Amino acid sequence: MSERYAVIGNPVAHSKSPWIHAEFARATGQDMAYTRIEAPLEGFARTVDEFRAAGGRGANVTLPFKDEAYRYCRGAVSARARLAQAVNTLIFESGAVRGDNTDGVGLLRDLTVNLGRTIAGRHVLLLGAGGAARGVIGPLADAGAARIVIANRTPAKAAALARRFDGARVQARAYEALGEAPFDIVINATSAGLAGKAPPVPRGAFRPGTLAYDMVYGRDTPFLAMARAAGAEAQDGSGMLAEQAAESFLLWRGVRPDTAAVRAALRAH
Repeated sequence: MSERYAVIGNPVAHSKSPWIHAEFARATGQDMAYTRIEAPLEGFARTVDEFRAAGGRGANVTLPFKDEAYRYCRGAVSARARLAQAVNTLIFESGAVRGDNTDGVGLLRDLTVNLGRTIAGRHVLLLGAGGAARGVIGPLADAGAARIVIANRTPAKAAALARRFDGARVQARAYEALGEAPFDIVINATSAGLAGKAPPVPRGAFRPGTLAYDMVYGRDTPFLAMARAAGAEAQDGSGMLAEQAAESFLLWRGVRPDTAAVRAALRAH
């Protein structure tokens, strides 16, 4: 019988994770089944408990439950999950639950390996201060970014996040305080694109040669259109989606699948 995995979120019907993991399983010869589970907004823990009791071996966690998944693990989390205080991967083994966060390593691999960008010495603007931003700021700092500026509609939230990291390199700004100085990489970690909107980042943040990266995937968001009009290179988050999934797959199955075919298919659609 195939070992069972799932993605848990609300909503989750749009998730490409079942297809991605089916492709990974086929390519690596793994006998596993992967499905979607929509948890009630007030019923995440109960949903995970039921899936574990039914024989589930692991799960990905998506919006809006990454923070709750971190608490569910009761401290049994990886260092990168602890830094983000968010979990997107649950591993069930011997009656125990471990939590990890593969978002940051997924983004970093897409930026550096797939897109050929260097992080060391670069100036990075990170838009948003929620769970998506928390999951990637540590890996960006570890990769040697010269400066990371967190911009958020609520400056106090950005400031609280910045204080958890190296204060000399990680700074917080309100959008209106960004000025017109360009950045090497601008990452949209907000969900504005899902609503057909763009965060209020000034046009001057972009220049020819800037990489504008939206974590939203599968659509040409207003953020990407704005960046492209300013001469920047625009990329959606489909590569990050594939790479973070591959990291989860590695945690569960002990093998890391090649992502090239999945990335190409995601971008083609």
